[in-house]
Amino acid sequence: MNSRLLSLLLGAINIVLGIVEMFLGVRFILKVFGANPSAPFTQFIYDSTVPLLEPFRGIFSSQTFHGRFIFEFTTLFAIIAYALLAYIISELAMWISRSRD
Repeated sequence: MNSRLLSLLLGAINIVLGIVEMFLGVRFILKVFGANPSAPFTQFIYDSTVPLLEPFRGIFSSQTFHGRFIFEFTTLFAIIAYALLAYIISELAMWISRSRD
């Protein structure tokens, strides 16, 4: 794999990870601060992140404070898991590139 292709691949991985992390981070913040789930922006973020959280559903339970503020451990775990997955894919791509040189 040439260095230009590797750079493009690593850049794409970082962009995708950045978008995923941003959406999950915003979801976490909205839940913690008890954002109105019927507000259009909040609804968009929640709906957009459901597929990202699906593999992690049921691992942890969410904690609710004062009936409105939700601390979602699942979202935090997903943020860490996606970052780790991106790191592993990046390292694998660099390892393949070095082994072909």
